[in-house]
Amino acid sequence: MIKVFSSFEELNFYAAEKFIEIAKDAIEKRGRFTVVLAGGSTPKSLYQTLSSDKLKSEIDWSKVYFFFGDERNVAPIDKDSNFKMAKESFFEPLNSSEKNIVRWQTELKDTDEIAADYAYKIKNFFNLPADEFPRFDLILLGMGDDGHTASLFPSTEALNESEKIAVANPVEKLDTTRLTLTLPAINNAANVIFLVKGDDKAEILSKVLEGNFQPEKYPSQAVNPRKGKLYWLIEHEAARLLR
Repeated sequence: MIKVFSSFEELNFYAAEKFIEIAKDAIEKRGRFTVVLAGGSTPKSLYQTLSSDKLKSEIDWSKVYFFFGDERNVAPIDKDSNFKMAKESFFEPLNSSEKNIVRWQTELKDTDEIAADYAYKIKNFFNLPADEFPRFDLILLGMGDDGHTASLFPSTEALNESEKIAVANPVEKLDTTRLTLTLPAINNAANVIFLVKGDDKAEILSKVLEGNFQPEKYPSQAVNPRKGKLYWLIEHEAARLLR
């Protein structure tokens, strides 16, 4: 589903309503809600809305388990940490318990070790056999102005990973290594929501949604849940070039 909003406020409120709807359904059916968080300013606004006095009573947060789609290889107290952003804008206002938060242990330093540890924790949480992927109730994603999502960047090794849940992904153009869930893990989710805003995303969004299928060049194109729902929630400026 592709839905365009006349303002970011409308997009944000719709995303919050959808988040609550999916959470309530998961808790009712399975007793818990598993959600994968994204970094960036757009998700941050969603987290602040969900943890506001107006909405936070809508969900039993003790039954919500938080994961992260990707992370920078920085300390959890670093300003660039996705965990730090979520902690300050989401977990602290909700008074979330540490046992409900599964994060990348960047304190381990070695990126391959961090990714293996994260995958192990996910397997343990879901009680998975060796060759299975987790089924998250919801994965939140953003999209970069190069078409990347999570830390799956164009022409990087992680795009071809078919067996692992999480990997360290060297990104040459950024001269760094990022940590990310893999496409098979993302595409096994029950629901995936892209949140996209800003005029600077318009050109790449039109290529991702309406151009030729080139996932090596535009990794966001490769997100297509096998047995789940995909939502593109787009602010009107980002959608201005869509047919």
